[in-house]
Amino acid sequence: MAAPFPGGRGGVAVMAGPLTPLDPSPSKTCLKNSPHNSPILIFLLFHKAIRSELDGLHGAAMAFATSQAAAAGIEPLLERYHFLRAIYKHHCNAEDEVIFPALDIRVKNVARTYSLEHEGESVLFDQLFELLNSSMQNEESYRRELASCTGALQTSISQHMSKEEEQVFPLLIEKFSCEEQASLVWQFLCSIPVNMMAEFLPWLSSSISCDERQDMHKYLRKVIPEEKLLQQVVFSWMEGVKASACKDKSKGQFQDSGNKGQCTCQSSKTCKRKRVELKSEHSKVCIFHSIAEDKVIFPALDAELTFAQEHKEEEIQFDKLRHLMESIQRAGAESSTSEFYMNLCSHADQIIDSILKHFRNEELQVLPLARKHFSPRRQRELLYQSLCMMPLKLIECVLPWFVGSLSEEEASSFLQNIYIAAPASDSALVTLFSGWACKGRSKNICLSSSAIGCCPPTTLTESEEAISKKPSCLCTSMLSTKQRPLCIPTDGEDDNQRPSKCVNLVSFVEPIAGQPIDSAITLQISCSNQTCCVPGLGVNDSNLGVGSLAAVKSLRALSFNPSAPSLNSSLFNWETDFSSADTSTATRPIDNIFKFHKAIRKDLEYLDIESGKLNDCDEKFIRHFTGRFRLLWGLYRAHSNAEDDIVFPALESKETLHNVSHSYTLDHKQEEKLFEDIFSVLSELAQLNEFMSIRNMSGDSGRSNYNSFEHNDSLRKYNELATKLQGMCKSIRVTLDQHVFREELELWPLFDKHFSVEEQDKIVGRIIGTTGAEVLQSMLPWVTAALNQEEQNKLMDTWKQATKNTMFSEWLDEWWDGTRAESSHTETPESCTSLVPGADAFPSLKHSDEKFKPGWKDIFRMNQNELESEIRKVARDSTLDPRRKAYLIQNLMTSRWIASQQKSPQASAVEGSNGEELGCSPSFHDSEKEVFGCKHYKRNCKVRASCCGKLFTCRFCHDEVSDHSMDRKATSEMMCMRCLKIQPVGPVCGTASCGGFLMAKYYCNICKFFDDERTVYHCPSCNLCRVGKGLGIDFFHCMTCNCCLGMKLLDHKCREKGLEINCPICCDFLFTSSATVRALPCGHYMHSACFQAYTCSHYICPICSKSLGDMAVYFGMLDALLASEELPEEYRDRCQDILCNDCDRKGTAPFHWLYHKCGCCGSYNTKVIRVDSSPLCLTSDN
Repeated sequence: MAAPFPGGRGGVAVMAGPLTPLDPSPSKTCLKNSPHNSPILIFLLFHKAIRSELDGLHGAAMAFATSQAAAAGIEPLLERYHFLRAIYKHHCNAEDEVIFPALDIRVKNVARTYSLEHEGESVLFDQLFELLNSSMQNEESYRRELASCTGALQTSISQHMSKEEEQVFPLLIEKFSCEEQASLVWQFLCSIPVNMMAEFLPWLSSSISCDERQDMHKYLRKVIPEEKLLQQVVFSWMEGVKASACKDKSKGQFQDSGNKGQCTCQSSKTCKRKRVELKSEHSKVCIFHSIAEDKVIFPALDAELTFAQEHKEEEIQFDKLRHLMESIQRAGAESSTSEFYMNLCSHADQIIDSILKHFRNEELQVLPLARKHFSPRRQRELLYQSLCMMPLKLIECVLPWFVGSLSEEEASSFLQNIYIAAPASDSALVTLFSGWACKGRSKNICLSSSAIGCCPPTTLTESEEAISKKPSCLCTSMLSTKQRPLCIPTDGEDDNQRPSKCVNLVSFVEPIAGQPIDSAITLQISCSNQTCCVPGLGVNDSNLGVGSLAAVKSLRALSFNPSAPSLNSSLFNWETDFSSADTSTATRPIDNIFKFHKAIRKDLEYLDIESGKLNDCDEKFIRHFTGRFRLLWGLYRAHSNAEDDIVFPALESKETLHNVSHSYTLDHKQEEKLFEDIFSVLSELAQLNEFMSIRNMSGDSGRSNYNSFEHNDSLRKYNELATKLQGMCKSIRVTLDQHVFREELELWPLFDKHFSVEEQDKIVGRIIGTTGAEVLQSMLPWVTAALNQEEQNKLMDTWKQATKNTMFSEWLDEWWDGTRAESSHTETPESCTSLVPGADAFPSLKHSDEKFKPGWKDIFRMNQNELESEIRKVARDSTLDPRRKAYLIQNLMTSRWIASQQKSPQASAVEGSNGEELGCSPSFHDSEKEVFGCKHYKRNCKVRASCCGKLFTCRFCHDEVSDHSMDRKATSEMMCMRCLKIQPVGPVCGTASCGGFLMAKYYCNICKFFDDERTVYHCPSCNLCRVGKGLGIDFFHCMTCNCCLGMKLLDHKCREKGLEINCPICCDFLFTSSATVRALPCGHYMHSACFQAYTCSHYICPICSKSLGDMAVYFGMLDALLASEELPEEYRDRCQDILCNDCDRKGTAPFHWLYHKCGCCGSYNTKVIRVDSSPLCLTSDN
């Protein structure tokens, strides 16, 4: 057994610390310690409400699955599913559109992962609704599958929100001020469609406690601009007020002829700018228009008429146009302007032709049906519902653009229809719509007055516009004729900024729900420097761009797309081209790491499908299922640890990839918790099944009634646990599936872009170098079983290439052949296991430093390494006469043959007839305590040497008395020292009398090595057993140096096959030496004992002459010594050319017969290469 290099013990060896993995995320306590007034904390309330809804829905699904609520049917659940999907989908869209792009500007490589998770959750919703729409609702398996899918959805969303709270929210609090956070939350709210806001806020308010509801009111007052009209709109949604009666539409009810103030329109300059900005939003308007038709108009017609295919084609064309613009933007200066305009115009013409054709068909087919079947009232309602399908921020842009394209009569009719159709509770919202619509007129005409009775139509003059201190007019029926706000403008304010504060002259009076608007109710509206009393949202669209288009597209998938949007689609303008990575190119070394994902998916599928059979109470199946689960858990843990410790730090080391992997590290923690929970439930299920089996076998007729009741209760608990476990298996499958898919989509292409093939080989080598042999022995069959032959060959080739300097191929061939030959495994694993606390490696035999005096008996007992060592001693002995030295060396080299010739033939016969000479008797490690073994090892068996057929306790015992070395790997037989029976080598005695007596606590089937007292592991890359806890625990194997090093030396100086040499002091072969080995700062090695003895009189490496450590103190002492010395006058001005062994630079130094200081590094580890004969000393360095 060889000893690995532990690193960092004594002497002046290289000092290296452990690598600290980069943690780019803020502390988890950042969120807890964040100020209570951080507006971003309102998302915690959103998350709590979503969690509460998920818990309730999962509980209802579980009750439905266990027949407790099956009689109620699926309809109540279906309604809750639809509501949750709508709420969560809009929540995700708003995050993708507002929060994540803003975060990505300040913190790179964080937001993309969470957007991908949103897409994965959308897939889960689609799968759930496919199940809900199936025709198997009356079957028990259907109910169990529904509960499983609901549990998987709950797990996925809960983990996603937990990760956001741990990583995203602290980053938002850290990187954004309170004002910026408020702006983001306000944009978030303005990105949710109006009709959904009217449902979202009341549901949110009812899902939290009273104290939390008060906190939410505080947050909203900080988030919503201080304009009272905006606050009135949002808080009316918050209260969930529903109109109980329509407005009284009597003539003149909303007119106010006595007031002729200013109108609500903005200046023409502002209107023009708004229309120009709208051009970038045309795609969103078209898509929202098609969504409104599909979700409002066509369902109301109750006909088979549909334009869903046309809508889909238009979305595809808009997507192609966006891809074109992105590709041209990436090409930059390389693209031609003429080519750009030609391609752009071509795509634009296609879109225009398609939309115009679509509109003509709708005008011919849809409008006549609508006029025929809908009353004017119903038409108004549909118009208002269609408008409310858009979010506020888009309506603010759409209404001026739309009204600007109409005549004055058409615009007034449109606004009047909107006002009539809106419920009374939306009066503040209609006021906003009307004011925004007025801003789209080319002339400053107030349409609100003629449409909804605000004020008579007037045209503003330049003098009237210039008067900013005069009170603004009543632009809506919500303004009193006597009380108006006085607005104080702020210089430099812009529409896209948050509206400024203003001085209020009257108090705000809350309107009474259902009361006619023309009553004496006043509403004070604050405004900015705009000429309009109706405030803008103050939402900055600069960070939205095409990202909002993606959010709009995903709304269609909410109800109409039968399949989820592809995760390969590019959704955001800040997204890279990773999704289009070509995986068909030449195989990269890192690709084979992701081959493990295929095996993971295969086992996850098994757990998900086979978990449905746990209801059968089959004890054998439960044991098999548990074994597969434990195998997957252990191997996935090894895979995750390799990613966390090696792969992810390698990614984070690249400057452009900071933060890219932290989300996946959080995934690993959550997945480990899932595995633990599943194992806990699985253990409880197995115990309950065992209990039920025992009770069934021990039938007691006297307690039959009690047993029947107890059995039914146990069976009910068993079914509940089985159903719960099935859901948890579904959850773990969904979670890991999405996790590995995102890794392949986001992280996999990064290696091709940022890492060379050599760097990837090094990463693969480090993974193998920290993976123990027993893990590899379980992992390789598991992985290869999921791959085809070509993939298996590529995997093995990659591993062998990464370990080309090591003995890994030798180990792989030996173990793989041995595995195929074995038909079964014993309960005690024949792979390397370590069960005993560690101990120091066995020291090598001490050789006498006395003058060598050869004797035939000594020579005969030497092994080959010892003989070669003695030959070197003779060669280095300067006291010997050359002729005598040659004679001794010649005789030593032929000594084995001479010794074998002098051996008595009679002695061989005696050895063959004497059982004791053959070793058929026990030997003891401690004779007093009768502990079996030898002076080298503690073990309970002897092994038969394949070379000579004799029994020895260990290979050292064999080599000490033989003229040859023992090949321990060729050992095939052993003798138990308790029963003295010779039998095939193995971990336990096979005789019945011993009853499975262990030969040692540690047994290696490859090395045929036994040890009963130390902690030992087998390194597959060394293909040797070494002392230590194991690879990845306290040692790792360096693929360049080809040796096992302590974990403290992860960052060390590599020297190719550095350990495959003889010790420079004792000349023993270091790679197979059982003594502890020490690394030197220069990259060379020697025995620790030799190092201790050598450094008593030397401080330079005996091979390369580098200093063995920090010699600053010693060199300082030499400086003081030379300063105190005075050279003879004839030597004072002489110089010597020197070569520094530490910095490898040449220079000059003042003459001295012993010490010469390097002028570059200050080292005295130098040698003289020439004495300068010039009388003047030149101290310049070359």
